[in-house]
Amino acid sequence: MKLLCSIYKSTKKDEMYLYVEKKDKFQRVPEALLNIFGSPVHFGDLLLRPEKKLARADVVEVIAQIQEKGFFLQMPPVKEEYLLDLFKAEQGK
Repeated sequence: MKLLCSIYKSTKKDEMYLYVEKKDKFQRVPEALLNIFGSPVHFGDLLLRPEKKLARADVVEVIAQIQEKGFFLQMPPVKEEYLLDLFKAEQGK
């Protein structure tokens, strides 16, 4: 199970990303979601496969949602977790 996807960053919500199948682009993404997401900024392309690790999402779930719904929406991390990550990063310097 492999899927070539394009990843887009939201212009309205910090750290929100939209994964879509590269060949489909936004054909299957609801208009209402695009309105909330803002103008998508291409972040990169990625070949998704089950053994690939993603930082904030389960790759098998991402592939399944793209195949089923046409997209995967990665929400920003919860504020407290995000602040903890920043603190840990600063401590590691």
